[in-house]
Amino acid sequence: MRANKNVKRKKRAKRRQFRLGVWGILGILASVAVFVAWPYIKHGRFATQGSSVPEGYDYFCLDISHYNGAIQWDSLKVAIDPRGYTTRSVLHAKRILPVRWVVVKATEGEQMVDDRYQDFWAEAGRINTSRGAYHFFRSSKDPRVQADNYIARVKLRKTDLPPILDVETIHKGCTRKLLNDRVLTWLDIIEKHYGRKPIVYTSDSFARSYLSSDITDNYPLWIARYNSEPPKTSNWKIWQFTDKALVIGAPGYSDLSVIRVNP
Repeated sequence: MRANKNVKRKKRAKRRQFRLGVWGILGILASVAVFVAWPYIKHGRFATQGSSVPEGYDYFCLDISHYNGAIQWDSLKVAIDPRGYTTRSVLHAKRILPVRWVVVKATEGEQMVDDRYQDFWAEAGRINTSRGAYHFFRSSKDPRVQADNYIARVKLRKTDLPPILDVETIHKGCTRKLLNDRVLTWLDIIEKHYGRKPIVYTSDSFARSYLSSDITDNYPLWIARYNSEPPKTSNWKIWQFTDKALVIGAPGYSDLSVIRVNP
């Protein structure tokens, strides 16, 4: 009897080891699957419903950089489901509206050029949409050199949007006055070169905390505010209401804006 019990114990132990081995393997496979799929989940590759769309707006602006990946330019549309959310499902869409403006990241700081700028800029021109090109401003860098970087890369048609400055960060040790002086220098150089008043892109809170009235009262504002309520800065022209929109023709999540007044 005692021998039989020992045999049974050994068999049960082997079965437990086998079960643990199977679950261990399954756990490893699950971890690998999550690791591989996470970027697609995070960036909305698998998403079927994007952010809600503010009511009362029919003109949309998509802004992109190399982070957006491959764009299907001839397919760009904003589809809105019956609940008011962006979707890529044409079958579930209540309304399908065109993307009227495409804004491409062109330059950053004193030397950087976005990896996809030339391709995106050419494609946006090919589909005959109104294009825009923006410069990401670095408060620690010389604004004159930054302006030269933009001018060297961006050639605008009459139908394109005015030059766009993205200012949303301030480097450590930089004062509010120094930031505004440098931003105004860039804006002044660019306006003289292109003969058009630039658009300033920034967040609602950054505009109110850091930008002077010399900027906010004298330049068209493109305000980022991820909220169902419009920006608190009253004189905005463009409102980026989400970075989680699903746009037909654009992979993953996209930054999407509405236009209040043709800039």
